Amino acid sequence: MEAKVFRALLCFIYTDSCPEMEKESMEEDEMPGVVEQGQVEEVVEEKMSEVAEQTQDEAVKDEMLLQWLQDLFVAADRYNLQRLKFICEKQLCEHVGVRSVASTLALAEQHHCHGLKEACLKIIQVLSPSCLQTLMATGGWGHIATTYPSVLYELIAMLASNQRKWHSGEAKQWRDMHALSMFGLL
Repeated sequence: MEAKVFRALLCFIYTDSCPEMEKESMEEDEMPGVVEQGQVEEVVEEKMSEVAEQTQDEAVKDEMLLQWLQDLFVAADRYNLQRLKFICEKQLCEHVGVRSVASTLALAEQHHCHGLKEACLKIIQVLSPSCLQTLMATGGWGHIATTYPSVLYELIAMLASNQRKWHSGEAKQWRDMHALSMFGLL
C-alpha cells in the first residue's frame, strides 16, 4: 500500500472524514507589466504552451486522483471501513470516464460493489460507437473479458434491453411521427 493511501486511511480513522488528495503547490507566473515591442508574439506563444501544459497536467491530475481513489477504495474494503468505502464509491462514480470505466468496473466487480458496478454499466450503455472502441482498446477491458465474463453477459443484456426500448415506446412514436411528416400527413 502506498504511503499516501495509508496516510489517507489513518486520517479517516482518526477524523472520520474523507481526506483530500495532497495537492502540490503550484505557482503561477504573472504576465509582465510592460511588454516591449516584438515580444508580444513570444508572450502569446508562451502563454499558449502553458495552457496546453495545464490541460495535460489536469488530465494527469485527474488520472492520479482516480488511481488514489481506487487504491483508497481497495484499502477501505480490505480493512472493512464501510463508510470510507461508500465515500470512495461515490467519488469514483463522479470521476469515472471512458478511459477509466473498465478498470473501475473490474474494481467494482472484484470488491462486490453493486452501486459502482451499476454506474459503470450505465456509462458504458450510453457510449457512442467510437467511445466503445476506445473503451475496448483499454487494458482494463481485456481484464474484464477474461476475468469477469459474467459482466459481459450483463452488459449485453442491458444493451439488448435498450434495443427493445428503441423498437417500442417513445422511439416507435418518434418513428411514426417522422413517417407521417415524410408523407406530408402532419
